[in-house]
Amino acid sequence: MPIKALIIDDEPLAQNVIKQYALKIPSLEIIGACNDAICAQEFLHQNQVDLLFLDINMPKLSGISFLKNLKKDLLVIFTTAYSEYALEGYELNAIDYLKKPFSFERFFKAFVKAEELYWLKSRAEKEQEEKTDSDFLFIKSNKKTVKIKFSDILYIEGLGDYIKVHVSDGKYITNLSMKKIHALLPQKQFYRTHKSFIISVDKIDSVEGNIVAIGGEKLPIGNSYRSDFFKYINRFTAD
Repeated sequence: MPIKALIIDDEPLAQNVIKQYALKIPSLEIIGACNDAICAQEFLHQNQVDLLFLDINMPKLSGISFLKNLKKDLLVIFTTAYSEYALEGYELNAIDYLKKPFSFERFFKAFVKAEELYWLKSRAEKEQEEKTDSDFLFIKSNKKTVKIKFSDILYIEGLGDYIKVHVSDGKYITNLSMKKIHALLPQKQFYRTHKSFIISVDKIDSVEGNIVAIGGEKLPIGNSYRSDFFKYINRFTAD
């Protein structure tokens, strides 16, 4: 089954380039194109979409603002002529950032990243459904395969191409990205609060300002994650 994608871009030429590139990839299907974020919001209410090709500078609502307010957990590849937005795009968990004009080779490279994460998430969701009693995962660390219980994880720290898993009695470093490890964790138990941190909600000691205290450590809450994080924890806050 191909990955279903929506183009959100106010430039017809840019839409056509993506459509033509997509025709060369059997595992990618463009199911719609919108000129602005308002149209896209309505489209998403009515259709199943896996991946967004999202422009940033658009009328009515920017791609950045649209993504910040998006409730669905979708894969996103930014497509824009403005490189100054790249950092903010990555902080919003975008898969990749394509600067216009981009070649098919660069487009395909970005799609491969999205496809890899899509199937990883799909496999993790399927395994969770089939093995609801599973409460652990295995990672490779220091030439060993280590079993880690989810209940032992305090938080996970991103280190470029590596991550450091902090547990109640130590830590493990393994060659995984933050996106990949997040896809393997129970979504209700673990929350990403920063581009470099995923925390276990169960292990939070306190929250003050833009800081989460866990196990004696003070971890930052990124500006791009702050609003959604506080919406989440407010559901469990006694007034």
